[in-house]
This record gives sequence, C-alpha cells and structure tokens, in this order.
Amino acid sequence: MKNNLRIIFMGTPHFAVGILEKLLEENKNVVAVITAPDKPAGRGRKLRASAVKEFAIDKGLPVLQPTNLKNEDFIAELQSYEAHLQIVVAFRMLPKVVWAMPALGTFNLHASLLPQYRGAAPINWAVINGEKKTGVTTFFIDEKIDTGAIIAAKEIDIAERETAGTLHDKLMLLGSELVVQTVELIENDSAQTTAQPKTEVFKEAPKLHSENTQIDWRQPLEKIDSFIRGLAPYPVAWTVLVNNGEEHKVKISDCTIELVPHRKKNGSIFTTKKELKVAVSGGYLYIKEMQLPGKRRLEIAALLNGYDFDEEAQFV
Repeated sequence: MKNNLRIIFMGTPHFAVGILEKLLEENKNVVAVITAPDKPAGRGRKLRASAVKEFAIDKGLPVLQPTNLKNEDFIAELQSYEAHLQIVVAFRMLPKVVWAMPALGTFNLHASLLPQYRGAAPINWAVINGEKKTGVTTFFIDEKIDTGAIIAAKEIDIAERETAGTLHDKLMLLGSELVVQTVELIENDSAQTTAQPKTEVFKEAPKLHSENTQIDWRQPLEKIDSFIRGLAPYPVAWTVLVNNGEEHKVKISDCTIELVPHRKKNGSIFTTKKELKVAVSGGYLYIKEMQLPGKRRLEIAALLNGYDFDEEAQFV
C-alpha cells in the first residue's frame, strides 16, 4: 500500500494549511479535503472561505464543507473517496461514524505535548503560562477529546520573548514534519502507539474568549508580560483604560518589561512623547502597541502623537 495510501485531510485555519502543503510536497495521496463552511466576515459580512479551502482549491483538490458531520449525504460522499487514512488538524470533534470510517484510522495533530494542554488553544496557553518547552503530538482519535493513543511527538524550546504568533509558525513547521513521519509509519505498518497517562494533573488549553483574555493588573510583571505575548497577535489581550473620567476597552498587543522596585499603584500610567509605561508588581510594563476602541492598532509613539492621557489615567 506504500505511496498509494488514499488520504482525506480535515482542517480549517492557516496552521492546517502548512501541514497540507507539506503532505502534497511529499507526494502523499490526498484525495479530498474537509473544511468548515464559508462564514460571514468583515464589515460587509461577506462569506469568506477558510484558509484550508482557499489552498485546496488552488491545488485542485476536491473540497467538502459539511454543516452536519452526521448527515447521510455527507457520509456517503466521504465513503465514496475510499480513503485508507484520515488526518485532522485544527478542525472539529468528529462523530464515530466519521473517525472510524478508514481502515487505518484517523489521526490528529495537536500543538502540544499531550497529555498537557488538551483543548482548543494549546499554543496560546503554553506562552501565557510561561512554559519553557512545548511541541506537537500525533494521536489516533477516539471517543473523547485529545485522549487517544499517541503515535509520535516532537519537542521544541519556547524562546524568551516568544509570542503565540511566532510559536504558531514554529509548531506549524514542526507539525508538518511530524505528520509526514506519522503517515510513513502507518504506510510501513510500523506505527507503535502509547496510551496517554490517565492522570487528572494536566494543564488545560480552553477556548479563548472575552472573559479569559482580560489583563489582571494585580498579577506580577512577568505574568502580565507572558499573558500579553500569549495572546498576540490574536485574539489580543484587553483591558479597561480610565482616562479623562471615561472608561475605554483597549487592546494591548506588544510590550517590553523593566524589572525594578517601586511604590506606584498597580495600573498607573506614565507617559512621555514616545513611551507609555504601566506600574505593576515587580516593575514597569512598557506598551509598544495598542488599539483604542474603533481605531486600528498603532505603535505607541504614533498613538501618543494623537491621544492625550491625563495625570490620573490608569488601567483597571
């Protein structure tokens, strides 16, 4: 079956594109691609295709976009491709009728070293939590989320000033190599799996939303720094700015830090013509890039050129 393995690829975001591209470069036989339906986006709310769909169409691959993964017509169409193997990268939880369909199973690429950071946002949470290492793991899908038998894994160091964005790109490259390696292990009937440890002590990577992306200025300087970097460039950490007696929801996407003792109130803002720093426990956070409500993201010098902070301005 070597080199004739019929593969169906499932994925949606840019991260998955890098993996699909590598499979095609290595001449793996991808017979179809499954991705999310087009969604309204932007101010005009026009339908926008997923990154995976755009790439797959450009490469001439058949694309399926089911709204219901249990729909009988979709299941019949999926079966018609007679795939030996399915690969999932940043897609959706699959029903058993889908993941159990291929004779050689369905495996998932997860952007962490399982069982750590199971969940929707493993890259972000690894940076937020100040981890020194992370990686990618391939595992066979089973009934639960991210719990199946591990096939292979690769580890990588997290750089000192890493952001979720830079780590995303590194893990996409590492993951593409691991997926090809995993396919070849399965092709050669040499894949040996390892059950994930059945422990309740592991770090989770829940979906990011408004409630868990707000900056807590009571936290130590280095934790706030990691938090901002772990949410950059998306979805971006946010906070409430109190200025001139009004409250504004602002986003902070880039910063540096200065470790120095002081007695200033947490969240207090200090500005010059080109710099904005915030007093927090352990030092000062220098904001390098910020977005005001209804405005585009700006480097801080450009923002300060057209926006005034009063003497009592603070983040809360």
